[in-house]
Amino acid sequence: MTARPERIVVVGASLAGLAAAHRLRERGFAGSLTLVGDEPHLPYDRPPLSKQVLRGLCTADTTLPRHPDLRAEFRLGRPATRLDPAARTVELGDGSRLPYDRLLIATGTRARPWPASEEAALDGVFTLRGRDDARRLGARLQAKPRRVVLVGGGFIGFEMASTCRDLRLPVTLLVRDAVPLAAALGPRLGGLVGEVAREKGVDLRLKTEIERMEAEGDRLAAVTLKDGERIETDCLVAAIGTLRNVEWLDGSGLEADAKGLRCDAFCRALLRDGSVAAGVFAAGDVARWPNPHDDDALVAVEHWGNARAQAETVADNMLAGDASAMRRHDHLPDFWSQQFGLTIKLVGLTEGADAFAVMHGSLEERRLVAAFGRDGRTIAAASIDSARWLPAYKAAIRERAPFPPIGDALDQTRIRVQDP
Repeated sequence: MTARPERIVVVGASLAGLAAAHRLRERGFAGSLTLVGDEPHLPYDRPPLSKQVLRGLCTADTTLPRHPDLRAEFRLGRPATRLDPAARTVELGDGSRLPYDRLLIATGTRARPWPASEEAALDGVFTLRGRDDARRLGARLQAKPRRVVLVGGGFIGFEMASTCRDLRLPVTLLVRDAVPLAAALGPRLGGLVGEVAREKGVDLRLKTEIERMEAEGDRLAAVTLKDGERIETDCLVAAIGTLRNVEWLDGSGLEADAKGLRCDAFCRALLRDGSVAAGVFAAGDVARWPNPHDDDALVAVEHWGNARAQAETVADNMLAGDASAMRRHDHLPDFWSQQFGLTIKLVGLTEGADAFAVMHGSLEERRLVAAFGRDGRTIAAASIDSARWLPAYKAAIRERAPFPPIGDALDQTRIRVQDP
């Protein structure tokens, strides 16, 4: 039996870090608890940043509530710079060292910067990941730029496009792929959202990339596309993905790269030789773990629900004693987004889907539940303004139900299986 920990360090003062801290105290952990954050802010909520904060409906202070008896020490504005698993210490940017009996790595991700550094430094070029990003970008949007150019065909890009239209700002959305949101929703639902965006006034350009930016002094003035078209703009947001914060683990021996920090089913961090790093766990966007709902394929999920659930799993396992008392992380990934008046929800992961069917409603109504299949099995389901049935499909995914599932509901018409 492993000795009960007396000192727990959480690197990452985020949703996952705070959720783990709360769980540890709920489970009776009475020892030293320290949360380390590279930002100067207490843990805060990110989903409102691209919605309510940019709309000016609330400030960028979206600090998460903390239990009054949390009894945690916060080391903020001091990033972790080095991990020594043998000595069980974490070194911070100010040179201090924190010893631990258990360590949670929840360092998350950061926005992928615009690849040309001189262009990225122009006044008017933004990314959006943290609350300081949202504060600066929100102030620029409130100042009514001539045109906003968004780069990126993912949910953040579309949510910001929706926000811009709510603010009556002209907006051009540049997407490199032929269909937006296809990676998450598949081409049919992604195409539907693209249609709605255009109807709401978004200048949506597909299969389009920027050749260069133009400046007047140090301010962005225009972009030139690869087809030669020039678009005048004084505000550009690069929403081109994220990078996982694992560089500080270089030299630690942990198996960490651009795909994330590899973990076992109990969220214990693994060393490069495949063995478990004693006392080290991971949760949230940075963790890459075997997904039991996809035959243990390794996955890193950047979803709010997973961050919270995985942190609670880790907290339980930190106090479990040994592996025989630990529980595996079996959260079914889920996600939601609000844009252009639509509420989009997704359970499961659509990657690799080879079949698609609208189970309730229709694409024409833009109110539906759709299921995704792979190799004859149901792997994901999505709803647009119709989430009532989604829990039933969530259960079908967990049960590895044949595809298509649930074929006898009263509100179903003939189910037609199509390519995704």
